[in-house]
Amino acid sequence: MNRLGERLFKLRRDKKLSQEEVAEKLNVTRQTISKWETDQSMPDFDKVVPLCELYGITPDELFIELKVKENSKNNEFVTLLEEEKIKTSKKAKGIAVGVVLYFLGVVWIMISIPVMNMNPIVASALFLLICGISTGIIIYVCIKYKKIKTLKETESDKLRNQISNVVAIIVTIIYLIISFQTMAWHLTWIIWIIFGLFEEILKLIFMLRSYKDEK
Repeated sequence: MNRLGERLFKLRRDKKLSQEEVAEKLNVTRQTISKWETDQSMPDFDKVVPLCELYGITPDELFIELKVKENSKNNEFVTLLEEEKIKTSKKAKGIAVGVVLYFLGVVWIMISIPVMNMNPIVASALFLLICGISTGIIIYVCIKYKKIKTLKETESDKLRNQISNVVAIIVTIIYLIISFQTMAWHLTWIIWIIFGLFEEILKLIFMLRSYKDEK
């Protein structure tokens, strides 16, 4: 083994973790961990951050201490870390814009027909257009500014998903109760728009908390 494999092996041993345990936490196979420690391969960039977090060191400590000769890869990784903060900020702003558009869409549909006496078809078409633009913005920033997740963020995602699942069940029950009692199925579907809005707000809150922790 060269020094990188030895270093990873020693870090795992010091933490009293098996290869299986490390593999499970990083969502890779045990064989992958073995290849890293025997220098058959190197950790991908998106695994370096959670790997170092697991072993209680920083990426700089891992690479600088080892004096990695592959300066091009090291420089690329350092640049990647710097870009991650910028991506997180841009992604949060994009989702915020999408959430605001959702709010404007809901306000629009609430006042356009009863207050402005607008044609329901035209009002609904504009409402769907606003929702479509909002959804497009959110999907775009989530794909374009996808970031490397640390172990802490992975746990945060699990918590967020659990909250979303519970709320989804509650919303479904409320939707069915209101719909069957009022028989206003053409109106109660707006509940799902509100639920979608809640999902994005929840995602934004967790993202901003993660961004704050990074600072």
